[in-house]
Amino acid sequence: MTRAEEFEELRPLLFSIAYRILGSVSEAEDAVQETWLRYQTSPTEPVSAKSFLAAVVTRIAIDVLRSARVRREEYVGPWFPEPLLADPYQDPERSAELADSLSMAALLLLERLSPLERAVFVLREVFGFGFGEVASAVGRSEAACRQLAARARRHMDAGRPRFEADRKEREELAERFFDAFREGDVEGLRALLAADVHMVADSGGKAPQWGTGVFGAENVVRVFAALAPLFARIGGVVEPHQMNGQPGAIFRDRDGKVVNTWTLDVLDGRVQAIRTVLNPDKLEHVGPVADAWATLREATQARRPAD
Repeated sequence: MTRAEEFEELRPLLFSIAYRILGSVSEAEDAVQETWLRYQTSPTEPVSAKSFLAAVVTRIAIDVLRSARVRREEYVGPWFPEPLLADPYQDPERSAELADSLSMAALLLLERLSPLERAVFVLREVFGFGFGEVASAVGRSEAACRQLAARARRHMDAGRPRFEADRKEREELAERFFDAFREGDVEGLRALLAADVHMVADSGGKAPQWGTGVFGAENVVRVFAALAPLFARIGGVVEPHQMNGQPGAIFRDRDGKVVNTWTLDVLDGRVQAIRTVLNPDKLEHVGPVADAWATLREATQARRPAD
């Protein structure tokens, strides 16, 4: 194969590595493109294109993450990863690790790790690279990488959420949840929420914000009871969709533009958490983005009785 053909074959893997390290679709795509530019101009012929390209994209992602950390410290409100509609990389032998590492909850746990710990964890625990390959990618000894991996694993295991093992059950519950939301079925929604459910939004200061979040089933139901009929009245559409491997939905305005995305964490037959991404900068890869402020104004006007 030519270098271009090799690269295209490995592109899904490279993106999946970069996305898990960065939590950003746009930054992962940029890292993959930079990897191609470096591969295209490299004078050496690697023994393994997979190992070589994985190492290059990892080093680029680590550098990007280090600079991104500073920006995230100044971020307005809660920070969530950019929602991913589908993981382009499929590997039946590592399907469980791939799915587990893609959830919003897992990516937020990865945010607690240092850039090196995160890269080592992603390469070793998620994608199954050998410690020799990992060491080459991050520029550390194999012994140091084993220590980094063990430390990262402890952090991840300590905070790792437990989700319903049965994907079909999760999807069926999510279907009932979004049906109840569209129909304004308050009791149906209440029955699907955990008592301590929390709903948190990432707006980045560029869209309407729900304070620090909405906590507790009764408070969340109250928000739904006010929100659902107004959203329907202004022609809004709720489009169920897998989001980061978890049940979720894309909310669109009457013109089909993306208002926000929702991701549900499900455990023991109840919705435990609802994470909403409203920041328009994080939604551009999903589709044309709506003006969330204008949508809110229209919904507010729809609440008022006609003269």
